Amino acid sequence: WTSGILSSSDPVQQVSSSYSKMKVTLALALSAHALAYVAPKHNTVSVLSATKEDMAALAESNPDFLGQSLGLWDPLGCLNLDFWTLGNEATIGYLRHAEIKHGRVAMAAFLGYLAQSTPVVSGPHAKLPYSGYEPGLTPPEQWDAIPLAGKIQIFGIIGMLESYGEILPQHYCNGGLPGYYPPIKGNRFELIFNLYDPFNWFDENKDKVRGRQVEINNGRLAMLGIFSIISESKVPGSVPLITGLIPEYKGDYMVPFEADFSIFA
Repeated sequence: WTSGILSSSDPVQQVSSSYSKMKVTLALALSAHALAYVAPKHNTVSVLSATKEDMAALAESNPDFLGQSLGLWDPLGCLNLDFWTLGNEATIGYLRHAEIKHGRVAMAAFLGYLAQSTPVVSGPHAKLPYSGYEPGLTPPEQWDAIPLAGKIQIFGIIGMLESYGEILPQHYCNGGLPGYYPPIKGNRFELIFNLYDPFNWFDENKDKVRGRQVEINNGRLAMLGIFSIISESKVPGSVPLITGLIPEYKGDYMVPFEADFSIFA
């Protein structure tokens, strides 16, 4: 197939064949990354205290508004499930870790949207930050303008960080601390900082229980915030509190490579 492409004298056929090959390669790479995840082995002698009753007590011990008013909220009954036959306690450990991690991602996304909306980021630049950059684009439009190679690099970094986050002294499904991210400084020559507390600003002597409660609450609020922004940008007027403040986005958030190609086109 490769030799056929190289020997072809039709430039249109060469471009078309190369483009198709690129789509297949990317699709295989993404599917391989997804299939690479292997659920951790369940430790039958678990030290994790993570029953549904424990989660109810943990939720009610939160002194903030959510804990005092809502308490435990599990409308889908996920705390009764058993993911990957790991056991119920391991499943609860997974769900606790997932909430904390997604809360952190949402906080980064919310603050990132605000930062990318400022003239400092979206305004004119003497030196373009990347090929294809245009002043005045909204945050999702900025993503669409990034070249495909840049987007693949970003996804590659995310995958690397996800992989490092699973290399734990004690996995969160087997009694480890939910939300813990291991030090990565020095694992590779380009890793000169840790992802958590890269500048050693946090005081480890402070109340970690209270700190985790604050982080969870802020993460939940950030998840509501970023989805409110996304909803308003797709359906103007759907979030009355911010109507008129968020520019409309014509693209599709669920198709991150829409500006480059479509696997199903």
